[in-house]
Amino acid sequence: MRALLPYLALYKRHKWMLTLGVILAIVTLLASIGLLTLSGWFLSASAVAGFAGLYSFNYMLPAAGVRGTAITRTAGRYFERLVSHDATFRVLQHLRVSTFSKLLPLSPAGLARFRQGELLNRVVADVDTLDHLYLRVISPLAGAFVVIVVVTLGLCLLDVGLALTLGGIMLLTLILLPPLFYRAGKPTGESLTRLRGDYRQQLTAWLQGQAELSIFGASNRYRERMESTELNWHEAQRRQSELTALSQALMTLIGGIAVLTMLWMAAGGIGDNAQPGPLIALFVFCALAAFEALAPVTGAFQHLGQVIASAVRITDITGQTPEVQFTTQETEVPERVALQLREVTFAYAGQTQNALDGITLDIPAGMHVAILGRTGCGKSTLLQLLTRAWDPRQGQILLNETPLADISEATLRQAISVVPQRVHLFSATLRDNLLLAAPAASDDQLRTVLGQVGLQKLLEDEGLNSWLGEGGRQLSGGELRRLAIARALLHDAPLMLLDEPTEGLDATTESQILELIHHTMREKTVLMVTHRLRGLADLDQIIVMDNGRIIEQGNHAELLAKQGRYFQFKQRL
Repeated sequence: MRALLPYLALYKRHKWMLTLGVILAIVTLLASIGLLTLSGWFLSASAVAGFAGLYSFNYMLPAAGVRGTAITRTAGRYFERLVSHDATFRVLQHLRVSTFSKLLPLSPAGLARFRQGELLNRVVADVDTLDHLYLRVISPLAGAFVVIVVVTLGLCLLDVGLALTLGGIMLLTLILLPPLFYRAGKPTGESLTRLRGDYRQQLTAWLQGQAELSIFGASNRYRERMESTELNWHEAQRRQSELTALSQALMTLIGGIAVLTMLWMAAGGIGDNAQPGPLIALFVFCALAAFEALAPVTGAFQHLGQVIASAVRITDITGQTPEVQFTTQETEVPERVALQLREVTFAYAGQTQNALDGITLDIPAGMHVAILGRTGCGKSTLLQLLTRAWDPRQGQILLNETPLADISEATLRQAISVVPQRVHLFSATLRDNLLLAAPAASDDQLRTVLGQVGLQKLLEDEGLNSWLGEGGRQLSGGELRRLAIARALLHDAPLMLLDEPTEGLDATTESQILELIHHTMREKTVLMVTHRLRGLADLDQIIVMDNGRIIEQGNHAELLAKQGRYFQFKQRL
């Protein structure tokens, strides 16, 4: 239950709307009980009065009461649904925003252990499950308790013994059944939440990996595993449905016992009336209506296990402390950037070997630097530390003699343009994907940049309105890479971090891109991770890394003269 406390705090933001929803629910329940109770008594009293009492019996007042309670019940139900659902949706809105705002500082370190499908399921499905907390737990319980008190006090005006008996049965039902069905439904609710997440995660992976699964003939095998998860999910749903049916049957049984008890006790007299007559119907129908109002209570606690499981799954992510925390103090964006690394050491969580080991480096403003080395030697990790995806375990990174930890996130993002190794395009137009880097850029600027990176053909047909689709599937790897370079140029930051910018490009296009980088970014500080050796002679400095260390450093001519690792790379061409 403690897992729900952080989410209950969100309800305080809409406490008046939620309280109004509970009040309207109570009014609706009392109107329903009053309608059935008054109708039962009115019909019985009318039958007893017969034609002889046509002029002595007051038909008008009870008839008006029946109409009034019927109208109140209808209007109350409408406005209760309107207010309760509106308040719940507002709470969910803030819950989603709150959850997402806690996720952003965790990326990538805090989210690395979660798969994309699992993250999506927790952020969407598990958050949506929390709406049960108000609609199926809090509101029904509050309504049931008030109904018990009001019905008992109301019937006490006629007969204290009968009223306390009915109230006692209802109160015991409210106290005993919900915890009983919570215990019974908790394992099923947890299984439902887990299996739902597993199935959606497997489905997402199956859809994303269709090409590979088909090529290697693994589609059927993967589908069988997914279907097994689905069958287990259906089995859990069946168990929950059985519990729901059992709770309804038990409530009907207890309600029937209460009705029979009222009938038996009322037959012996009600209050001072030894011959109660129509008052018997009043107590019987009141008991019947009151237990109809209690019906949702037992089923409500079945969903509590599922709600708690969802809350735990969300807290498992959002409860983490971000590894990287930015200062809130605003700083100015520099026009030129110089970098200094002082004995920087870094290791990924759970890894014993350092990805970077004692890196010391000075890069003056405006210098163009290439970083070479075997796969896994720490090149990309170095770029990620510069963007503060992680912080070094030891050592310090300085930007213009200022530690990165003392620079605000907004300033750091404006000071750095990144061409990542994995380029992501959103399912949107070409214009939308480019405007991510420069929201104020004009269409002419976008066309110019596309021309610079050799993507003029994307402007054919619909031009900047061309729909790129999910991940830009219709584009080649080289075209994706050039779009990423176009974004970096539009962002126009003083520090450019390029991770394999020419990967997947043919020799001619590679030369064009290197020439573009050399001239367009002449005044900028450039760090380029690459496996390709073309065009490195034009760079100011070349760094060769191995096992997280810098083993060689110098310009093209100096490294060739040393005949070290760089010389060996050139000899293999």
